[in-house]
Amino acid sequence: MGAQRTSFAKLQRERAKKAKAAAKRERRLERDTDAGSGVERPTVGEGGDLTAAELLERVEQIHRQFAAKQISHEDFEEQKADLLARLPVD
Repeated sequence: MGAQRTSFAKLQRERAKKAKAAAKRERRLERDTDAGSGVERPTVGEGGDLTAAELLERVEQIHRQFAAKQISHEDFEEQKADLLARLPVD
């Protein structure tokens, strides 16, 4: 017997969580830009066709920012998860 398919309600909840996280990320970026932090962050979000090498470079970049204490642990984990989720799997 096959696995049960994901319900439509669950898909809607997952999409809503992603949209809420994206909005939160945008507000945080705007706040940091307004504060004049000068820290350039990799852009993560829907769209944007990046190669696997470019995505891995951005993961390395956020690792460097986290090591230099330029971003918080929560931001680091969120951005890393977003980037890794966008990696193509063959």
